[in-house]
Amino acid sequence: MFPSQAEFERIVMPEAPRLLRFARRLTKDAAGAEDLVQETLLKSWRNFRQFQPGSNARAWLYRILLNSFYEQGRKIRAFPAPAAAAVMNTAVMKMERLEIDQALQSLPLEQRTVLLLGVVEGFTCREMSEILAVPIGTVMSRLSRARQSLREKLAPERSVAGSKG
Repeated sequence: MFPSQAEFERIVMPEAPRLLRFARRLTKDAAGAEDLVQETLLKSWRNFRQFQPGSNARAWLYRILLNSFYEQGRKIRAFPAPAAAAVMNTAVMKMERLEIDQALQSLPLEQRTVLLLGVVEGFTCREMSEILAVPIGTVMSRLSRARQSLREKLAPERSVAGSKG
């Protein structure tokens, strides 16, 4: 039986904005993120027959997105920090957000992925284990390392040199 468009739209389409947000953070490339989400939606439509009603649609979609990301061999690119003048003209909150974003982007892909899935998207360790197809202990370890790395990168000692008054 071919899946109905209405059923697909009811189950899958509400997740599209979250998938795009996650893809943008994963790829750090707006155009690449949009392409990745489009590919994810296309693959989910093609494979919608395989979706088990009552199962976790979000986890299924994120698994498709991550598989597509890895299949394409996308490489995480380091983006240069904005010019000092531009940073000085922004609000303190924007500077802090930039620092957090840069610290997040500097994490290894495995650590950044579990942090985004768990903290931003709200998946449990068990759900992340299913999405990533790794043991739950591996998820917990990666999450712990990611949090520790962020603490170290965002430690107040790192910004003291620039705040002499």
